[in-house]
Amino acid sequence: MTLQVLYFAKVRDLVGKPEEAIAIPDTATTVADVLEHLKHRYPALGEALPKVRVARNETFASLTEPVADGDTIALIPPVAGG
Repeated sequence: MTLQVLYFAKVRDLVGKPEEAIAIPDTATTVADVLEHLKHRYPALGEALPKVRVARNETFASLTEPVADGDTIALIPPVAGG
């Protein structure tokens, strides 16, 4: 299965790129599985992922939401402003 993954703000800095297409195993069926795969691919994400919001196809997603081939997953860290 191939997903488009978008990285924003601090997550982009940790990964070193704004986006990429990645192949993940067919056994990865949920958003949580995708995050686990990314954590192994980019160990620096380990501490940041619990604070990250995830969107699937431009809608915020729960960790149990299923993923499908061709989905776009966005990792959005908390934003502070003033």
